[in-house]
Amino acid sequence: MFNSRIWFVLCVLILSCRQEKRYHDVKEEVVAVANNDKLAAILEFQKELNSEFKDPEVSPLADRHRKNFEGLEFFKPDTNYVVQAKFMRTPDALPFLMPTSTDRKSEEVVYAIVEFQLKGKTYELEVYQNPELILEEKYTDYLFLPFTDLTNGKETYGGGRYLDLRIPDGNTIVIDFNKAYNPYCAYNKKYSCPLVPSVNNLSTKILAGVKAFKK
Repeated sequence: MFNSRIWFVLCVLILSCRQEKRYHDVKEEVVAVANNDKLAAILEFQKELNSEFKDPEVSPLADRHRKNFEGLEFFKPDTNYVVQAKFMRTPDALPFLMPTSTDRKSEEVVYAIVEFQLKGKTYELEVYQNPELILEEKYTDYLFLPFTDLTNGKETYGGGRYLDLRIPDGNTIVIDFNKAYNPYCAYNKKYSCPLVPSVNNLSTKILAGVKAFKK
């Protein structure tokens, strides 16, 4: 009887350990699948951007640069730079004129402020909406997020980089810095590009997205 009880207890312990291991494995599998999805999205972004730059109809590259163009230089994809941010709308914000690389001014509105954590620190950035652009059907929910960071002028373009976002349904939004790209004026001076407001400077290195263009 005593031996039977010991065997029963051992069986319960073994089954419990196996069950805990199984659930642990499931959790790891879910994380792995999520990371694989993120990686696939990053690689697809890079592929589409390179295709755009090769297309003479839409490429910002001058003919002499596009002729031998093989692809942009990217940081290695890193899912640590895919962050979930608080999306804090600013409905009372008034339109303002954002300076550009030329004499042109771009009318923008601060649509929201995003707050997120990166490498243990909290950051905030302003997200903008162009009142004229949203009148176009495919841009009705488009948002513009320009930023600078400590890689500018070294690994990346000195004027900062851009991110394209869409208005989320709720109060959170995913920001993937692996999809950060250079303004067109980084490749061709004929373009007029909005300058990144000083409030959108990140006091850290964003080692993700497109690197500086080497002509």
